[in-house]
Amino acid sequence: MDFTKEMETLRRLTEDRLQQFFPGGGLEEAMRYSLLAGGKRVRPVLTMKFCEAAGGTPEEALDFGCAVEMLHTYSLIHDDLPCMDDDDLRRGKPTCHIKFGECTATLAGDALQAAAFQTVLSAEGAWRHGGQMYKALAAEILAEAAGFQGMCGGQYWDTLGDGQPRTEEELTAINDKKTGALLRAACMMGVAASMGRRAVDKSCMDAAREYAANLGLAFQIRDDMLDVTGDAGEFGKPIGSDASNGKTTYVTLLGLEACGARVLDYTEKAKAALRRGSWAGSTAFLEALADSMAVRNF
Repeated sequence: MDFTKEMETLRRLTEDRLQQFFPGGGLEEAMRYSLLAGGKRVRPVLTMKFCEAAGGTPEEALDFGCAVEMLHTYSLIHDDLPCMDDDDLRRGKPTCHIKFGECTATLAGDALQAAAFQTVLSAEGAWRHGGQMYKALAAEILAEAAGFQGMCGGQYWDTLGDGQPRTEEELTAINDKKTGALLRAACMMGVAASMGRRAVDKSCMDAAREYAANLGLAFQIRDDMLDVTGDAGEFGKPIGSDASNGKTTYVTLLGLEACGARVLDYTEKAKAALRRGSWAGSTAFLEALADSMAVRNF
């Protein structure tokens, strides 16, 4: 398996599909600006590869993956707003509110959230039977990840603690919602996308959930490390913004060396979780992706 080549193929597939959304001007222009601002498209790739591992094809999960990316982009637009993280750079470009104004950026985020669910429920999948049922399941998974139980809940608790010290347990609980919830949705929606093609063992959904939970923690700790050691050009956003905002991070709690060890530990746990699923296809790519996330510079 050529991991880099496969990653690029799936990223390009996602990019081409995303290009088909929101062709108009006005609000759609702001939505497209942030949605097409770049990125590795890790979440849609996870959706497609979990579908494939569970017995489907990447194409069957493509629209689900695009929906996850829309929801992710909405969260980034809102995170960057002055009332939240107040960042002016995202993926190497001016943030949406810097480019279009705070009001338009807020509405662009709102519209992307709604579009995510519309995309799930109108997804073009080659389901043999029960397509609407699997779309409904995917929408439920995505809604839980987006709401008070997931991203919004995590962001709420995060904003309450600006400048206040946190324990590692508190930080992990917040990041499990802020970062882990949408990764879980991406992986579990991929499994859901395969369900019309074959009966999927419950162990696959459980493994997807556990893989994503550990991947999310590794991802966030690595993010905190890059906020200290990264290059703004590669990282795609300002370096040191967490420190300037007085935020508790894994680095401030544990130090860089211990953070590096935690990233490797959570990565191994993610890979081990995959091995507990009764998969129809290979999970080698998903293991390689976890390894690549542990050493990323973006």
